Amino acid sequence: MAEAAGSGETDSPITFDTTKFVNPAQIGGIESYVIDGGEGRGVRALCFNTGGGLRFRVLADRGLDIDQAFFNQHGLAFLTHKGVTPPRRAHDRGIDWLKGFPGGLLTSCGPFNIGPPGQDQGQELGLHGTHSNTAATIESVVQPNPAAGRLEMSVTGVVRYGALFGPLLELRRTITSTLGTNAIHFVDEFFNPGNTDAPHAWLLHINFGYPLVDEGAELCYDAVKVEPTEVPQEVSRFRKGVDAKRVPAALDAHRGFNESVASLYPRADRSGRTTVGVVNRKLSTGVAVRYNTREFPRCVNWQHWGPGEYVAALEPANGTVRGRWVDREEGVMDTIPAGGRKTYRYQIEAVGGRAGVEALRALNGK
Repeated sequence: MAEAAGSGETDSPITFDTTKFVNPAQIGGIESYVIDGGEGRGVRALCFNTGGGLRFRVLADRGLDIDQAFFNQHGLAFLTHKGVTPPRRAHDRGIDWLKGFPGGLLTSCGPFNIGPPGQDQGQELGLHGTHSNTAATIESVVQPNPAAGRLEMSVTGVVRYGALFGPLLELRRTITSTLGTNAIHFVDEFFNPGNTDAPHAWLLHINFGYPLVDEGAELCYDAVKVEPTEVPQEVSRFRKGVDAKRVPAALDAHRGFNESVASLYPRADRSGRTTVGVVNRKLSTGVAVRYNTREFPRCVNWQHWGPGEYVAALEPANGTVRGRWVDREEGVMDTIPAGGRKTYRYQIEAVGGRAGVEALRALNGK
């Protein structure tokens, strides 16, 4: 017998009777394949099935980010019209990043800049950096083996960025889940192999879509401070008299480029740990994002409720999204020195049942 900690209303353990199957894939695991249709043809994918209800797809050719994600029968992530496309260096300029943005449960932004395109110290910077258009080298795929008492499954890969004469960075990302549970654990380890310091920005674009986000669903966080980005009154979700945590119906005011953004500063425990999330009580489903505010001091909340393009994102970030040149001027730009390292650890967890949903709603005092 093999046993995993469960998730949901009772938090009772899930057990696997190893006398009743010989192939671990019958319970869960990782399946690797290459997409064979449409513009995404040729992109390498790794599908995780946790055996607890959570299934998600990791894109090796998009920096080991995640596009599709489902909990039981419900989709969790927002997907763009084009979906998955191959990585393209041409999308490193201006706002062309949007042409290849798949949405997805996780699109990582950086590692040298996040936010709008512009210039910093003579370097041209595109929207949200180069990570999403950079393929990873897979180092390992570890399958679960309940018969041997091993319930963890994981993928580790390396992503390299930069050019001759620098700046240079290398990311080693490990994504781990455990059979019978519904959490995704990430370890992002950055290393600067160059001989010059590297400006560093890292943002986790965690995108929630229908049916998880629907009219009446709730964003969940306990923020010490909320800093909205200035937009026209009819567009802003953070203006007086509007409940920015309550998901609205589709809004005509959010058609096209119109969106509402704020930087959140969630309360944390003494070690810096915090949780933000989203819940849909009608579906008895939610998603918790757990991270450390010492690694990500801000959490950007993107709300774009245009018809069809109906999405909210919670985005832990180590800098602002006003441009690297602004962060440099204000002294909040992060740097990884030559030979230096920096590590981020965070978790995305699907929750179900009344207890799991209400625990997230309690962040809002409900």
